[in-house]
Amino acid sequence: MEQELDFGIHMVMPLFEYNGEVFGFTTTHQNTFVVMVVLTIFGLIVKSRVQNFKTVPDTTFQVLVEALVDGFEAFTMSTMGEKNKGFSAFYGSMFLFILLCNLSGLVGLRPPTADIATTFALSLTTFAMVQIYGIKSKGVGGHYKELLEPMPFLLPLNVIGELANPISLSFRLFGNILGGTIIMGLYYSMMPFLLKIGIPSVLHLYFDIFAGALQTLIFVMLSMTFVSSAME
Repeated sequence: MEQELDFGIHMVMPLFEYNGEVFGFTTTHQNTFVVMVVLTIFGLIVKSRVQNFKTVPDTTFQVLVEALVDGFEAFTMSTMGEKNKGFSAFYGSMFLFILLCNLSGLVGLRPPTADIATTFALSLTTFAMVQIYGIKSKGVGGHYKELLEPMPFLLPLNVIGELANPISLSFRLFGNILGGTIIMGLYYSMMPFLLKIGIPSVLHLYFDIFAGALQTLIFVMLSMTFVSSAME
């Protein structure tokens, strides 16, 4: 029971110690690498077979790949506009990475997105893109001039709002995934053996699959919205 109620991040390989704190390779790093390996293998398979793709798809694999590409392009254009279609490759990759991280709990792994460090790193990527593409689109003065609108005295509030975006993004994803992980752990630890057969599949369907896919969609859509708004 104690093992099932353990929701913490464990040290897999200590590397060094500083001020009494041990730093090293944790379960988050380990499970993130597992997700990365799966995505890398999938990418290599697509690369090796894309040369054999036909104009009219004749294999299930080609249909799947083309459906993914078309879906990500349509999603990107509907959120960011047709002129920003090129972002579909980046956000498609981000979507697959976050989705697999969220779903990794189905195979007994602790989801990397249940670690605030992972979600905050992803949200910082969005924050950096907002600044970079905002400056590229409107120049330094044009981009940061918006912090003085509609009134200059609102500058502190606008700065706080700008800094709050990555924080809210990271905590929304982190909180939902960690919450599902804790609830499932509590269920397995508190229920008798007979209630652990069949019923958990319904809970996994909601907390891992539905909530995982929904939070992935929300994170990516908000990221797209922030970047596209900075470029307008």
